[in-house]
Amino acid sequence: MGVRFPSMLKDAALTAFVAAALGIFIVGFRTVDVGSRTGLSFDYQFADLAVAIVTIFVGRLGLSLTAAGLRWPVVALGVAMIGVGASQLKLPSGFLHWFVALGGVMLVIRGIWPWARGTMTAAAGTPTGLALGQAGTKWFGWLLLVAAVLLPFTPAADQKTMDLAVLILTYVMLGWGLNIVVGLAGLLDLGYVAFYAVGAYSYALLSTQHGLGFWTVLPLAGMMAALFGIVLGFPVLRLRGDYLAIVTLGFGEIIRLVLLNWVDFTNGPAGIGSIPGPTLFGAVFSETPPAGKQTVSEMLGITFDGNHRLIFLYYIILMLALITNLFTQRMRRLPVGRAWEALREDETACRALGINPTNTKLTAFAIGAMFAGFAGSFFAAKQRFISPESFAFIESAIILAIVVLGGMGSQIGVVLAAVLLIGLPEWFRDLGNYRMLAFGLAMVLIMVFRPRGLIADRQPSVRLHPAGSGGGP
Repeated sequence: MGVRFPSMLKDAALTAFVAAALGIFIVGFRTVDVGSRTGLSFDYQFADLAVAIVTIFVGRLGLSLTAAGLRWPVVALGVAMIGVGASQLKLPSGFLHWFVALGGVMLVIRGIWPWARGTMTAAAGTPTGLALGQAGTKWFGWLLLVAAVLLPFTPAADQKTMDLAVLILTYVMLGWGLNIVVGLAGLLDLGYVAFYAVGAYSYALLSTQHGLGFWTVLPLAGMMAALFGIVLGFPVLRLRGDYLAIVTLGFGEIIRLVLLNWVDFTNGPAGIGSIPGPTLFGAVFSETPPAGKQTVSEMLGITFDGNHRLIFLYYIILMLALITNLFTQRMRRLPVGRAWEALREDETACRALGINPTNTKLTAFAIGAMFAGFAGSFFAAKQRFISPESFAFIESAIILAIVVLGGMGSQIGVVLAAVLLIGLPEWFRDLGNYRMLAFGLAMVLIMVFRPRGLIADRQPSVRLHPAGSGGGP
């Protein structure tokens, strides 16, 4: 079958035309305030738009050539784009040429990816490759843990970085909790934010109205969220697939609407403020403590620094996330964890094997909700103010996206996906209009190179020994 260059050029031109039509109002010009008398005026950026259109045309042509099996011409196109982008960085619009260079890198990777993937797949199928892959995943996890523990002691640990690290770890913990329900048990939950809200409001109400501390309320918030998980589990015992997703979505919205309209109990849309933060052996992180309280700086004999509270919160959420991970890894090796995986693969076969799907689903919902309750309690303690707007459906969508993008059932994949989905937009916030362009480029790279998730190849929790190896059945 011959290569049809005219059809490839037509497809690339059509793609570039669509990009031009969509981008002319976003990239082509913008409104600029030139003064109180003149008002707003247009700042035309047609040169930037032209660079973007040409890049899209060349990129689409390269992808078509890759599909036709012409690997080396695609690599040559990518190298040319890298050279053009790198040579134009000193121009006024030089920042846009970073994306030209990145597009070239993407084409080079796309050109050699089929060969590299085939080589890696062949190597992974051997016993040596399997052992190296498992060892590499293990050491990579330990490396991430060491980096997380030492982060506050590095020169990069300013207030912005630590605040972002706390946010990422919060979503890592939520992702690991939802991974139990979606990744291990195979139950599509679109209302996971409801348990997050239950944990947050449990701590906010018990601390502000009854004077209970963070460490006292933390397990109570988890148990309350687990109870709500069981309440959700009972109506969905016979539901699967899209019907299960619709019911869980409705449950999440019901919780949000209750928090919004039950003004006497939750203070409605006004939210709950003045929530006390966590303490260290009774000492508070404040320069002027309440009456009868001791500050952490006084207890440790150090100078007060507002960043100390953020570092303390960072280690709290790191500890909670590690507990979530260790608990999940342990549960996967127990009979209930194997029952989750059996339920995920085939519920009918699961029943035939004598596994009770009712108990299996309820335990998955309850345990996953418990960790969301822990995270919600921490969120309320960190923010010191919560409202129903903090628990909209978009939060459930983000957490589910982290689980799917990381690779369902993969713990390390959730960490990488949380860094990508939560950290990348924040790190590129200074880029202004190009921030979402960088984020979209990262998503395209994931969809092209890892469509099943960052870490899609997950080994079974329990493996039967082959015959003659001396192992048990």
